[in-house]
Amino acid sequence: MGYLYRPKLRSGKPASIWWVKYYVNGRPIRESTGTEKETEAKRFLKVREGRVAMGQPILRRADRIRYEEAAEDLRRFYESSGRRSLREAKIRLAHLDRFFRHYRLAAIDHATITRYVVARQEAGAANATINRELGILGRMLRLAYEGGKLFRVPPIKLLREPAPRQGFFEEEAFRAVLRHLPGALQAVVTFAYITGWRIQSEILPLTWAQVQFAGGVVRLEPGTTKNREGRTFPLFPELRALLERQRTLTREIQLEQDRIIPWVFHRHGKPIRSFRKSWATACRLAGQPGRIPHDFRRTAVRNVVRAGIPERVAMQLSGHKTRSVFERYNIVSEGDLREAGRKLTGTFSGTSAPMAVDSQIITVQNPWQGPVAQADRAEVS
Repeated sequence: MGYLYRPKLRSGKPASIWWVKYYVNGRPIRESTGTEKETEAKRFLKVREGRVAMGQPILRRADRIRYEEAAEDLRRFYESSGRRSLREAKIRLAHLDRFFRHYRLAAIDHATITRYVVARQEAGAANATINRELGILGRMLRLAYEGGKLFRVPPIKLLREPAPRQGFFEEEAFRAVLRHLPGALQAVVTFAYITGWRIQSEILPLTWAQVQFAGGVVRLEPGTTKNREGRTFPLFPELRALLERQRTLTREIQLEQDRIIPWVFHRHGKPIRSFRKSWATACRLAGQPGRIPHDFRRTAVRNVVRAGIPERVAMQLSGHKTRSVFERYNIVSEGDLREAGRKLTGTFSGTSAPMAVDSQIITVQNPWQGPVAQADRAEVS
């Protein structure tokens, strides 16, 4: 059986850190627990004695393990489990690596994490970005704790984030941006406007094998989406017409280049990797600066719900797994409020003096139902 002790310093006073002594095959082992709390030190000793009793190998001292080893363990965990986009994790880890490189894992405490947050804020990172990085760090530390490489996980306090973006495209704004985009990108953003699928991970990699004209659906296979679940979208007339035009264009380019083009959306046969510059230019010229392609996701959810599609079905079409996130995308616009005002016209007649209300309705092109009727001005009495 082992025991706890605090070695004496040169001054004769006991050290603040508890140490343990235990035996492995009759050989004494002395090890620092890395904590000043006796209860945590006792727990550390029990873990060591338990591993000895079960014949399990004793891990090397936790206070010698560096951040780099824990980061590599996390990368292997994501590669093997597929629980997070490895590309996204690498982006987050790049910032953590620069700050915590050469740190002892046991030395990463609340104060150290606070210094990291301040450094990232001074570098101009948004609170939401920092929170995602802290989430990665927290997962890394918990994984090290579960593997016996860390005695305790320090508390990590997340920052207050701004309210989620509320941007979405009315049909007029969408058409204005569309006119300033190159032809190869017009089909991409139109598909995004209709379906609400994620452009970078779901639309740009789309292949013709996933489009089933006979079955009347376009399909995302399991494992290719953010939530790892498969998804289908019906080929109603407008969407079918879009994909048929794209198929005709693809066949013409295939004959010209004498090769197979597997992608639905491409630049003259070459895959589209990104179009940030083209997008920013089109938004500026259309008088819509600051818009992001992800606004199409909110727009599509709103259009589907307004078309009377049951919300459970709408969630399956857009790929939302939780209702809380889906509700963030189901946004009420000023046009919706004006439409509500138009429907209420006359409901409260006689309750007050006549008054004039400007209720100009913006036309919204809903791919499921067609344009909403336009009313220039209405008199409410």
